Amino acid sequence: MTGAVSPDRRRFLTAGAAVLGAAASAQLWLPTAARAAETPLPDGVFSLGVTSGDPLPDGIVLWTRLAPDPLNGGGMPDRAVPVEWEIAEDERFRKSVRRGVTQARPEYGHSVHVDVRGLRPGRAYWYRFRTSGQLSPAGRTRTAPHPHSKGGSLRVALASCQNWQHGYFTPYADMLAQDPDFVLFVGDYIYESTPSSTGVRRHEGTGEPYSLVQYRNRYAQYRSDPDLAAMHANAPWVVTFDDHEVDNDFAGEIPQDPDKQTHDAFVARLTAAYQAYYEHMPVRATSVPNGPHIQMYRRLEFGRLARLNVLDTRQFRSDQATTQEGAQDPSLTMLGARQKEWLLDGLHDSPARWNLIASQIMMAETDLKIGEGKLWYYDAWDGYQAERNQLMREFTDVRNPVVFTGDRHLTMVSDLKEDFADPDSDVVGAEFVGTSISSNGDQDQAAFHAQWDPLMADNPHWKLLDAHRGYHLFDIDKHGIDAQVRVVDTVRQPTATASTLAALRVEAGQPGVELA
Repeated sequence: MTGAVSPDRRRFLTAGAAVLGAAASAQLWLPTAARAAETPLPDGVFSLGVTSGDPLPDGIVLWTRLAPDPLNGGGMPDRAVPVEWEIAEDERFRKSVRRGVTQARPEYGHSVHVDVRGLRPGRAYWYRFRTSGQLSPAGRTRTAPHPHSKGGSLRVALASCQNWQHGYFTPYADMLAQDPDFVLFVGDYIYESTPSSTGVRRHEGTGEPYSLVQYRNRYAQYRSDPDLAAMHANAPWVVTFDDHEVDNDFAGEIPQDPDKQTHDAFVARLTAAYQAYYEHMPVRATSVPNGPHIQMYRRLEFGRLARLNVLDTRQFRSDQATTQEGAQDPSLTMLGARQKEWLLDGLHDSPARWNLIASQIMMAETDLKIGEGKLWYYDAWDGYQAERNQLMREFTDVRNPVVFTGDRHLTMVSDLKEDFADPDSDVVGAEFVGTSISSNGDQDQAAFHAQWDPLMADNPHWKLLDAHRGYHLFDIDKHGIDAQVRVVDTVRQPTATASTLAALRVEAGQPGVELA
């Protein structure tokens, strides 16, 4: 996969969307007579656009959700609706390669996930949906390289933390122009906060979402951002969630405020939140929720160039520590035993040149205390010291580990150390904490640096700190990773000017990251 713009990869400035349903079939488009027999649906069923995700060498997930009244539950009749889908080798759909019919079912919010197989590796495709005489916007996607391909390059955009009320999603307009092979979104796709009259934009509804319909409405509002919708339609997405898709700082089945949310009430909230997440994300049927549980950690391969391990650092973690001593409790886990074993096996057995990890929360140490002693941020990996330190030791035997992270609403690029308690210990990897799309809004940069720069001496592994809004862009080949910190001048207006704040480089075979 290459990051260069070519004629067969022309961008589509179209809307984004959601789709659930059955696997790809070989059925033909519904005949005219069958379509005429249907009860017509309201206009605007494709208001949420289209997207694709989780590319394989021979497959891709295509997604949309039928929602003519998106902010009021969707506005669809309480029945299954047949949806035709088509994928082609060209944007005019003259070279159709797969087509079929799937069902948009009311129990899944009339979302559709079509898991198309039998495609060619490492190439662009175009896709669309049709139902009740209405045609969706066209989307463009791309399959992963051939499993045995060793060369080539991969362009990845890292995004996270898009708070509707804090600003417009202007970084996506620039991301679209950079034409990534896929978007890696590592958490906080929506925010569960109540509507605020002081925000740049106001959340829908009257309070936090708790029910399935309320979560659906919140996702539908976020999907209406035109820059986000266009990026969804332009490239496949690989997604995972953090806390705000459910409840701030939750851990497993423990809410942030257990004195206000009973266990049963929070389990019901988890169940609703996970279903709404599945309904709005281009993920496979393996991620259909089972009550308050959803399978999200998974692995994607991009030839022999890169293996991507997508983590789930919310469902299986122990409750957060509240003291330095508590954070060092060896019984605390971030991943849970099964996911931890899966991750380590996948890292040690990898045939890939680069072993990438999508971690919702920061892995490198953040020491917030100037001078002697430590003060950690307990919701991140610092609050799970024993497991994080073991992982750092394991990294010494892993080929080119690089961690992609969100959560912090700032850019923080770090070396990963075998032992953060020993500044002279070996560097074992690199971590890129991507800034937020809009969360925290347009920050006062001088105030940010006045607060954070004095901490640099106590965190010598930090290579770059910044608080502009934006995303990170990575060009990966067998020799190294070239990273750009792409930032915008504002998220308080619908349009913005983008620029490269910094360029960094990770050399293959040389753990760590350097400013270019």
